[in-house]
Amino acid sequence: MMEIIVVGLSHKSAPVEIRERMCFPDGGVERPLRRILSLPSIREDLILSTCNRFEVYVIAGDIDDGTRDIKDFFSSLHGIPRKELEQFIYAHEGQDAVRHVFRVASSLDSMVVGEPQILGQIKDAFSEASRHGVAGAILSRLFNRAFRVAKRVRTETSIGERAISISFVAVELARKIFQNLEDKAVLLVGAGEMGELAARHLIAHGVSRVTVTNRRVERARELAAMFGGDVLPFDRLPQALGHADIIISSTASRHHVIDYATVNGVIKARKNRSMFFIDIAVPRDVDPRVNSIENVYLYDIDDLRDIADANVKEREKEAHKAEAIVEGEVTKFCRWYSSLETVPTIRLLREKVEAIRRKELNKALSALSGASEKERNVLNAMTSAIVNKILHDPITVLKRSDQDSSGTILADAVKELFRLDDVGPVEKNDGQKTQNRDTGE
Repeated sequence: MMEIIVVGLSHKSAPVEIRERMCFPDGGVERPLRRILSLPSIREDLILSTCNRFEVYVIAGDIDDGTRDIKDFFSSLHGIPRKELEQFIYAHEGQDAVRHVFRVASSLDSMVVGEPQILGQIKDAFSEASRHGVAGAILSRLFNRAFRVAKRVRTETSIGERAISISFVAVELARKIFQNLEDKAVLLVGAGEMGELAARHLIAHGVSRVTVTNRRVERARELAAMFGGDVLPFDRLPQALGHADIIISSTASRHHVIDYATVNGVIKARKNRSMFFIDIAVPRDVDPRVNSIENVYLYDIDDLRDIADANVKEREKEAHKAEAIVEGEVTKFCRWYSSLETVPTIRLLREKVEAIRRKELNKALSALSGASEKERNVLNAMTSAIVNKILHDPITVLKRSDQDSSGTILADAVKELFRLDDVGPVEKNDGQKTQNRDTGE
């Protein structure tokens, strides 16, 4: 029986200084993929390489040999001693490997649970392996099933719907306040990294105009160029407020740079059109009393973090639902995979017993040279019935063993008891057809 093995390291097991050393040099993954496939124990392979994980998925003839070969590959890939890498590497095989693949594809093993990027990265990795002819029938089935599992998790849970970064929370709030961001203008007050990131996300969601004001004009011009926006002198901040719908403030000021009186005057001049203040600065840039003005919405860094933390808890709840989906799908896949062993075993058993029946029948018919055609047919039917009745119980038990982990054990026992290895291997084309059967699903 071929073994499914995953060997890898990730953000959970290895620091960034180790992960970055596992990146591929120019030239892509074709050479490493083919190098892995050339290893004696490996039959199929796939490489997943992202900033947070480096994993190799293989189908191997033996668990110990396959795991050892892949760990050696890890070590030799970039000349990192095996002893140095060993503490950071994990390995999964069989059902645990299937579970790991499904959890990774469903973003349950990601640094940010529920993030959607990993599924696209896995699809790209599978596409590369398929293009270079190293992902065969089993890995193809495994990863296509993983894509379906990930889709189920996205469809049947809300694991990816709640923002859990400060900048994305700001975007969600803006969309709730304004519904449509396409005609909205953003004013970026200050040049802090979090403010810049929030502005980037708002632009990605369609805001139309960006104005930047900062005490250091050079930095303001730099940010405005990034966003294709305008620069306004810092002393003209009150005038700039009148034209802004969303204000992101992240200065290093020790005092409020936006006060109650200014905003109260601006909102009247805007005829009460809504304003949304995102105050990411510590100390705060915006006078907290601004939030009491009608149609003015103010969220500071603690407000945003509280929402993000609450969303994390909600994602954790949804993750429990997702884990249940994954477990059900792992059982289905393993049931199919187990059938790869029992189906050929059943076939070999039938073939061997049928060959014995025909040989003995022909000997009996030779001794009964005077037997009529009717008598010959009766003997043939009788021996066929005997064989079918004798085989009925063992074949039934083998088929039922597809439903759990006992299939391989029973198949091995039947092969030993009936010496089925003497029958010869199942032809390659037939074996390929057997592998692609949708048995038990």
